[in-house]
Amino acid sequence: MTTQTQQHGPRPWYRRIRIDWFVTAIVVSAVVATALPATGEANRVLDWAVKVLIFVLFHLYGVRLEPREALAGLVHWRLHVTILACTYVVFPVLALALRPLSGGYLSPELYLGVLWLSILPSTVQSSINFTSIADGNVAGAIVSASMSNILGVFFTPLLAMVFMSTGGLVIEPGSIVDLAVQLLLPFVLGQLTRRWTAGFVRDHPRLRLVDQISIVCVVYSAFSDGINEGVWHTVGALDIVRLLPVLFALLAFMLAFTWWLPGRIGFGRRDQIAIQFCGTKKSLATGAPMASVLFSAAQVPLLVLPLMIFHMVQLIVCGVIAGRYRAKPAAWHERGGRLSAAEEQRD
Repeated sequence: MTTQTQQHGPRPWYRRIRIDWFVTAIVVSAVVATALPATGEANRVLDWAVKVLIFVLFHLYGVRLEPREALAGLVHWRLHVTILACTYVVFPVLALALRPLSGGYLSPELYLGVLWLSILPSTVQSSINFTSIADGNVAGAIVSASMSNILGVFFTPLLAMVFMSTGGLVIEPGSIVDLAVQLLLPFVLGQLTRRWTAGFVRDHPRLRLVDQISIVCVVYSAFSDGINEGVWHTVGALDIVRLLPVLFALLAFMLAFTWWLPGRIGFGRRDQIAIQFCGTKKSLATGAPMASVLFSAAQVPLLVLPLMIFHMVQLIVCGVIAGRYRAKPAAWHERGGRLSAAEEQRD
């Protein structure tokens, strides 16, 4: 009997396009924030809403994780060393290799912005969110991303002094307190209350939507702050056009490198996912406030602009990758992301 596929041939390419509503929501939130940023009291309410979402999110992570998994994540030192090396060694070296672009292809100010984003710590929330969505090593991601931010309070200013010749550096101890209160405290509370809450969380899988909702809110909040600071008025359209390929190339190289390296040195798939999502991210939430402390007010907008764009691009790209990882079996990863003939026919 002739099948429908044989009668009509393969489906046209446009019929195979699947809308990723998560990525669509990220893009829409950025567009809406650009056109209608939250200001004044609404912005303050949004900031608190994001903080509450993050607290709830990390409490859920604590509830979901078995204590043995959390302990394994804490002692997985090879994973943490690899992620920290990607964040604070590979990324800065890559940015330094782009120095010949300064003054020619890129303005010196925008190049310094690229260099600045390269020495920042990883994001915490989105790194862990994407690791969770992709079914990676969430416990390891929590420890590594948190460690990256704690060490970043010291590493980033030191690297800035070496590579960017900044002076008058001030370390804000409040950033460590915020990290502990917003992220580590709810996670620990989740671990301590597992015996009463784990069943409820397990029986309500839609609670995983909190991961995605929180990222969408963070994007809207970050872009609102950027619009309110007038970042887009400090550069011309040609500067943005020249900057985009540089940022795309940085992200593409790091995504490929953080998948290839762990595979070569013996990490499993779940660890590869954690390394890729934690080792390629750069934190806008940390980078923007820290820049305002380390640099003059006139320098901050141009320094933060590459970071804002990179932050948006990394969320969109990693959202696509996380969804693809979650939808594909482990064998797909082992084949380097290639579909088998049977899988292609199903798609």
